[in-house]
Amino acid sequence: MVQIAIAGSGDSELIPEAEEKARAFARALPPNVLLLTGGKGGIMEAVSEEFRKRGGTVVGVLPGDEEGNPYSSVRIKTGFNPVGRSVVLVSSADVLVVLGGGSGTMVEALMAYNLGIPVVVITGTGYRSDGLKALAKDGFFDHRKRARVLFTEDPEKAVELAMSAARS
Repeated sequence: MVQIAIAGSGDSELIPEAEEKARAFARALPPNVLLLTGGKGGIMEAVSEEFRKRGGTVVGVLPGDEEGNPYSSVRIKTGFNPVGRSVVLVSSADVLVVLGGGSGTMVEALMAYNLGIPVVVITGTGYRSDGLKALAKDGFFDHRKRARVLFTEDPEKAVELAMSAARS
């Protein structure tokens, strides 16, 4: 089973373009993948809600002993701070998809790359993570070329790229 992790803003007030792209991504995901999220609000909650509506399984990897959003099928309370939680989330993924966010989202993208996990970034979200494209001019974040970093504005195309990257 393919395990796709998402990274995205936990803001309670989302940028509308990012929320719509995140929900479209969740609607395009095959229901037989395992969706891994940070388990909290914002984009994580929006994607979890959409994917669960279609019968998908959502694993919320939570910091501390938080309950998280109501759409996780399974909650893993890591006992760690948010950065420690991100290690568990990212290292459990076959591919990481960035759906728009700030520093935490970008740290997860760089962490995945450093661990050799492919990264797909949805751009045009209005979040700072759109700027990751400037770091990956040749499809990699640095000279070590640990994993491919792919970009698209289209959420459906992001699903195709993620599924392909997860299988390679």
